[in-house]
Amino acid sequence: MFIDSHCHLDRIDLAPYQNDFNLFMQEAENSRIDHMLCIGIDLESYPAMQELVRPYPSISLSVGVHPNVTEGKDPSVEELIQLADNDKVIAVGETGLDYFRSEGDLEWQHQRFRNHIRAAKAVTKPLIIHTREAGHDSLDLLAEEGAEQVGGIIHCFTEDWAYAKKALDLDFYISFSGIVTFKNAEQIKEVARKVPAERFLIETDSPYLAPVPFRGKPNYPIYVRYVAEHLAELRSTSVEEIARQSSENFNTLFNREVTIQYLSGFRE
Repeated sequence: MFIDSHCHLDRIDLAPYQNDFNLFMQEAENSRIDHMLCIGIDLESYPAMQELVRPYPSISLSVGVHPNVTEGKDPSVEELIQLADNDKVIAVGETGLDYFRSEGDLEWQHQRFRNHIRAAKAVTKPLIIHTREAGHDSLDLLAEEGAEQVGGIIHCFTEDWAYAKKALDLDFYISFSGIVTFKNAEQIKEVARKVPAERFLIETDSPYLAPVPFRGKPNYPIYVRYVAEHLAELRSTSVEEIARQSSENFNTLFNREVTIQYLSGFRE
């Protein structure tokens, strides 16, 4: 029923599941999580992440180096192309700009971002974008590099409606995380009300940014339903419709031909 469009499955706390990833996957299935996109943030941990999710058809991968990562290998365009040339990899990223945690001359961050965009265009796979306190530099760079040719996701959206419109014009989708459930997130809630039905996604960013009522605690993909429930309230519709539409949008973006059964009257 739900698709978690952004999670870090290699970083979640498996202690509640007896440190058994299979038990975690069983609960995800029981909670009607149809699919998860597991996001890469560095090259050093990528092989282990790839091996962890390899047996599960309900998990796809992205490959990339997060803009906050300052240690380890900085990938070339060619290396990203090679890593993305895998059927399980459906996206490039997460990538982008982050001025909150990085200081000084950030040309290295801009070049890393450009490399990811160029690789995504070469393999014709969408981009997963992280942007924080980067003003409109992220959008400007996406436009300069012709990223609209592949599109992608502005993940964990935290900007205003004017920003959202510019991202939509670049053929990017807007993804809402648990932040949209926070009381002080009125700017994001406004975007959630206004974004076209065919252009939004839902995510957890687990193990980070747990939604209300789990704010401040470890996050899990099963909590994506709380994001969906809040969006349903904001958009005056049903949880089922949010699940259906966001899943349809995800499958459209990633050209996934799947058949999903939506359960009416879903409640637990």
